[in-house]
Amino acid sequence: MIAFVSGTVAALAPDAAVVEVGGVGMAVQCTPTTLSELRVGRPAKLHTSLVVREDSLTLYGFADEDERQVFELLQTASGVGPRLAQSMLAVHSPDALRRAVATGDEKALTAVPGIGKKGAQKLLLELKDRLGEPAGPPAVGAPAGSGWRDQLHAALIGLGYATREADEAVAAVAPQAEAAGGPPQIGALLKAALQTLNRAR
Repeated sequence: MIAFVSGTVAALAPDAAVVEVGGVGMAVQCTPTTLSELRVGRPAKLHTSLVVREDSLTLYGFADEDERQVFELLQTASGVGPRLAQSMLAVHSPDALRRAVATGDEKALTAVPGIGKKGAQKLLLELKDRLGEPAGPPAVGAPAGSGWRDQLHAALIGLGYATREADEAVAAVAPQAEAAGGPPQIGALLKAALQTLNRAR
């Protein structure tokens, strides 16, 4: 079990970071929120979960231990693999997921790509006693899904784009985000933003 990786960020991609540890580049799958806090050439520590498959070893990285634990607990529910668990954490914080499960909030879970109404109902039942209680009250003020512009902008800056380029890319994907009808998927928006930037170059 690799509990964490600590070293210099060697590279960033839309869904992963490469952290140099003792001369070895460790590829770590991360959520857009975690990636937005990383900078190439700067030190970083990521709490990790190693997923072993017959044909692959995949390391998933998280900003803190709580997020890593929730990632592993989510996978105890039937039908939830590492990619879906990571998608859930890309859309919601650990506490937001706890609150959704505690209050039976189907809508919050269906905001995650790949989870439909029936899947959300099943997850609410299975996760009811597994995630624990939310740590604090819900965030007041901003509606669900707001803040995606800041997250996306920070992720683009972290990938090495200039502020002006990040501003233009965020503006370019705004119609897509607003058409989502719920909290936008930051990962999908980041990919779309990178495509617009690549076309502009």
